[in-house]
Amino acid sequence: MPLQSLLSSRSFDPIQAESAQSDRKTFEQLRQECLDKGVLFEDPDFPACDSSLYYSQSVPVQIQWKRPPEICKDPKFIVGDADRTDICQGQLGDCWLLAAIASLTLKKDIMARVVPRNQDFDYKYAGIFHFQFWQHNKWLDVVVDDRLPTVRNNLIMLHSASNNEFWSALMEKAYAKLNGSYEALKGGSTMEAMEDFTGGVGETYETKSAPENLFLIMKKALDRGSMMGCSIDITSSAESEAKTSTGLVKGHAYSITGVDEVSFRGQKVKMVRIRNPWGQVEWNGPWSDNSREWNYVDSAEKSRLQQNSSDDGEFWMEFEDFKKNYDKVEICNMTPDALSDDTMYKWTINTFEGNWIRGSTAGGCRNYIDTFWTNPQFKLELKDADDNHHLCSVVIALMQKNRRKLRKEGLDLETIGFAMYQAPDDDDHMGKDFFRYNASKARSRTYINMREVAERFSLPPGKYLLVPTTFQPHQEADFLIRIFSEKKAGAVEMGTTVDADLPDPPMPSPPEEETSEEKSLRRLFEQLAGSDNAISVRELQQMLNGVLSRRKEIKFDGLSLSTCHSIINLMDVDNTGKLEFQEFKVFWEKMKKWIMLFLAFDTDRSGKMSSYELRNALKAAGMQLNNRLLQLVGLRFADDDYEIDFDDYLTCIVRLENMFRVFQALDTSNKGKVNMNIMQFLMLSMNV
Repeated sequence: MPLQSLLSSRSFDPIQAESAQSDRKTFEQLRQECLDKGVLFEDPDFPACDSSLYYSQSVPVQIQWKRPPEICKDPKFIVGDADRTDICQGQLGDCWLLAAIASLTLKKDIMARVVPRNQDFDYKYAGIFHFQFWQHNKWLDVVVDDRLPTVRNNLIMLHSASNNEFWSALMEKAYAKLNGSYEALKGGSTMEAMEDFTGGVGETYETKSAPENLFLIMKKALDRGSMMGCSIDITSSAESEAKTSTGLVKGHAYSITGVDEVSFRGQKVKMVRIRNPWGQVEWNGPWSDNSREWNYVDSAEKSRLQQNSSDDGEFWMEFEDFKKNYDKVEICNMTPDALSDDTMYKWTINTFEGNWIRGSTAGGCRNYIDTFWTNPQFKLELKDADDNHHLCSVVIALMQKNRRKLRKEGLDLETIGFAMYQAPDDDDHMGKDFFRYNASKARSRTYINMREVAERFSLPPGKYLLVPTTFQPHQEADFLIRIFSEKKAGAVEMGTTVDADLPDPPMPSPPEEETSEEKSLRRLFEQLAGSDNAISVRELQQMLNGVLSRRKEIKFDGLSLSTCHSIINLMDVDNTGKLEFQEFKVFWEKMKKWIMLFLAFDTDRSGKMSSYELRNALKAAGMQLNNRLLQLVGLRFADDDYEIDFDDYLTCIVRLENMFRVFQALDTSNKGKVNMNIMQFLMLSMNV
């Protein structure tokens, strides 16, 4: 069964959208406040200024922000009914968004959610409008004021063909606000916007290598309410929006608004209707608006196909010409059904949110085996095969979050993908050796710098390990995973346990049974200790630096005073603020174990260990942290090369053991809580 686009069954549940406003006030609250005060709304979250337009350049022309009543005499939110002719591209390179909006106008029920109708210029007008978008597994209600950028009283961004209609211009503004600025909307995939209008999961077909039944797939997609777009690839930036001799535009996003068949000279011809969001510039080949082929089609058929000769940006093409001229088809379904057959499926969904953080969980793809295993891992259990089938259908959709907003910080889409492995029964985070000796059972077809990568698989029932990654290690991003399955499937994040197995240390040996090493340490200790036979934090620092400097296998510049404070906090059982020799001896036994662990992970004997190995080092020391804590610890102790030196390693391990012991002492019920859970306690105590 070929991969198909799917939509979460949750997407159109009547779930109340969350307010995206910083003060969390709803559209109704804000509008009523303005009506009560007799003022027009001015959005503090997206002001009418240059920074809302551009973040990387100054505004090239003199912009005036005007409200629709200042632009025309009788402004309307929607004139008649919203349709695809209401979308005309302005000066912004966001044709991908406009193509998606054009497709949206064909889906009246979805349109009614994205563009609520309880707003206009003559009923409760307060200069405020709102739109709803799906964003990272939840619906957001985005309000905007109606000040729009103009030059000489003309809208310079998206606008309607009707001079007094403003829903499309205001919708573009709301979407720009959601993503940080108008400039953030430059360049993109039509699929991205289609998903934000529906909560759908999309896929892309390459027309030159598409399945033989692509026409049927596209027809069923439109019949079932899917949204579709298409585009022509470019080989260099110089080709972007270059017009071909046939009237098509390269690197430009088009909407697919119809798929049908027409009777032509006794034969059925497969046809595709396409719309250019510019509202002009059309295909001039066979079946174009004024081509002779239409002379052989009767008027009733032409009327059914809504064929006309106006230069409105919309045109028909024969399917074979479509495949030859266009390279990519993007489909975002409105139902979770496979388009290749007529069987209706009811899909279940599991969702997870996570992040890749350099130095701890940003391990890169399988090419980087030393760090690949540190990526977040999720276990999926497919228990039951599909009806009338021995395999389980599952769709994995990996989405990176908020990348458009981060463009102003110099960041953009990461190259992402994922792999799936047969999972062992072990519930722990899998280590390096597992991935070294086990091949993946399924994976994304490619790593690509798109917001979402989605794939459909048919797998035998069983347990699988899903590993989402960036292509290169050390690349940071937040992500969302949606896992669709025909039958209910279990899914959990791995490595979520926070625990410690810290047995009480053995009693120190009496003086007469001390080893030669202990006797040597006693002599040094007594030289530093005062009359109270105890050493202070500075004396401990002097002693440890003196002892450790003799060990040539440890390369370090000396322990910091902070590290020695942590050691005293851990070992000072009588709360004197100093260490007696018996306390020091107990610590030294721990220290020798920790030194051996550090050396085991300092593979190149540089005096540093990779921060990605911290999970294993801590586990060997009896402590287990989840991804969140590992990320925070890595950020706190790793250097710019994602390495931890001996001093920071010791500080980390001493603090963690100290905090685990304090928590366990306070947790008298042994339920893992002391008015906060252990993770919250460790985060506060580590001061990370």
